[in-house]
Formats: sequence, C-alpha cells, structure tokens
Amino acid sequence: MVDLNTGLLGFAAAIAIAGGALATAWVQTVIGGAGVGLMAEKDGKEGNILLFLALPETLVILGFVVAYLIISSLK
Repeated sequence: MVDLNTGLLGFAAAIAIAGGALATAWVQTVIGGAGVGLMAEKDGKEGNILLFLALPETLVILGFVVAYLIISSLK
C-alpha cells in the first residue's frame, strides 16, 4: 500500500516533467512560426533557427532532473 506522501511526491515529479514539456512545446511553436517567417524573408538562416528551436529543450531536461531529485528523495 502506498502512503499519501509517496503519492504526492510522484505527482510532484509528474508535474515537473509535464510543466517543462508544455512550456517547451509552447515556446517552440512561437519560435517555429517566427522562424518560418524569417526563412521566407532571408536565405541562409536555417542554422540559426535550428539552434533557437533546440535551446528550449533544456526546459525538458531540467524537468527530468527535478523529477529525478524528487523521486530520489523517496529512499
């Protein structure tokens, strides 16, 4: 049987991952739309746009790290 504290810690870990993933998805839609507009205007900016699209992925990695720290506190 799982006690309440263990369940709440699991829920907190899920919120950490979900929050990072949702924030990343929202930011990448904004950057992607602006990037498509930039590529329509100027040639040779594809590398910059790919870099700007990859930067928000650190939010998901940070969410995984926070979730790992939360789950590792169960022991």
